[in-house]
Amino acid sequence: MKGMGDIMKKAQKMKEELDRVQKELASREVEASSGGGMVSVTVTGAREVTSIAIDPSVIDPDEREMLQDLILAAVNEAMRKSTEMMQEETSRIMGGLPIPDLF
Repeated sequence: MKGMGDIMKKAQKMKEELDRVQKELASREVEASSGGGMVSVTVTGAREVTSIAIDPSVIDPDEREMLQDLILAAVNEAMRKSTEMMQEETSRIMGGLPIPDLF
């Protein structure tokens, strides 16, 4: 039974490390842009959009749909990068164990 106790201790330590990393990543940010940088979005590791920057040259009432598409593309890319950042850190902690997406 000693082996089971060791496994439980390791699992608890791993959980504590994951909790710590999640808190740390919540304060880290990733940025993504679309339209050659005309729209950029910043997202935290907790998948919270913290800023959207729009180049004034793309603010044209006649091109509203294009601007919406650029914003959507930038937000989706920033969210993808945020998820990737979380998965990389989680994978590092888990040592490559095949555990389903926790986030």
